[in-house]
Amino acid sequence: MQQEEELLVRRAQQDEPEAFAQLFETYFDSLYRYIVLRVGNRADAEDLTQQTFLKALESIKSYRCRGLPFSSWLFRIAHNQTVDHYRKRSKEQNIPLEETRALANDDPASLAEQRITMAQLAEACQQLTEAQREVIYLRFSSELSVAETASIMGKREGAVKVLQHDAVKKLRKIFEARSGDTGVQKV
Repeated sequence: MQQEEELLVRRAQQDEPEAFAQLFETYFDSLYRYIVLRVGNRADAEDLTQQTFLKALESIKSYRCRGLPFSSWLFRIAHNQTVDHYRKRSKEQNIPLEETRALANDDPASLAEQRITMAQLAEACQQLTEAQREVIYLRFSSELSVAETASIMGKREGAVKVLQHDAVKKLRKIFEARSGDTGVQKV
């Protein structure tokens, strides 16, 4: 699998559009899921995902394998794009997450289901540290390995495992408190 990916990357580095298109198809969904959880807005997530691939296309010739999958490099670009997005938006007024989801033209039943799940997850994740949120998004939403997540975050694998463990433990406590909630929020 990694050899096939390396061959695709080499072909893309040699300006073969079909090779880059295949990389795009392979990674678009996982990058989009990662970004949409980070920004909470589908339109912005679509734009940022496209910008990520544009940056990747512009920089593909400088990519070096270094023993990690190509996806690690892509997710690092996506991470940087979301950081830039927040820097630009920090001075602008934002629409609440629930309102942005309500504006989407989705099937009402799936929208309601997604809103509950995404809203609950987004709210619970706000109680995590930034590093814990990043690990959760990369590991579970984007289904990256510990090694890939460590590479993207610039941390050691052991640190990522600790962050993941602490984040999952805290999320479990949050959801357990909510499931037993009788009108009073437990802390």
